[in-house]
Amino acid sequence: MGEPVKRRRYDNTRRQALTMATKADVVTVARRLFTEQGYPATTITEIADAARTPPATIYRLFGSKRGILKDVLDVTIGGDEEPIEFQHRPEVKQAFAAGDPGSILDAFALIARNVLNRSAALQNVLLTSAAVDAEAADMLAVARQQRHTGQSRIVDALAGDGALRDHLDPADAADIVYTLMSPEVFRILTVERSWSEAKYERWLAATLRAQLLDRTTTPATPTARP
Repeated sequence: MGEPVKRRRYDNTRRQALTMATKADVVTVARRLFTEQGYPATTITEIADAARTPPATIYRLFGSKRGILKDVLDVTIGGDEEPIEFQHRPEVKQAFAAGDPGSILDAFALIARNVLNRSAALQNVLLTSAAVDAEAADMLAVARQQRHTGQSRIVDALAGDGALRDHLDPADAADIVYTLMSPEVFRILTVERSWSEAKYERWLAATLRAQLLDRTTTPATPTARP
């Protein structure tokens, strides 16, 4: 009997790379169209034409326009296409490991600045679209709940270290963080009032310290950042 024929293992690396590249192109195009003309007014056909991708391929990759919006939000907020939950991203882990409570808040003020720099315009589109589009309203509710849950972990860390102000209820503290770090406040200060993002970051860090921390043990003023 002859030697058994060895079958070549199928390598789909190139195919996966092409799929990822196509998804990235669609996300980039969709983010631009959603921002320019709103979510309700943007159709999958328009996205497909602008991305030079067949609509059938877009449906296969994303399932629906809502699926596209979810990926656009995930990539815009996270900063890349990596499927990593925000709480597990390196910059978030580093912020929690910053040491003293004031430094933790300073680190999250910088994270908020960077995230909102990327995503505030898109999140404003989602907010305005929610008034007239059920899918956008559902996505907004999910995004807000996820943000509140994630930002509550900051308060959990401070409370665990005994760093919260006396008589400040952790639930109230979580609501304070949720409000101060919101895209709405970022937009008011940096767009309506023309603050620089550096000024916003300094204000956010100082205000978080003043609102949350025991001032007898932690200074209210963060380390200056250019």
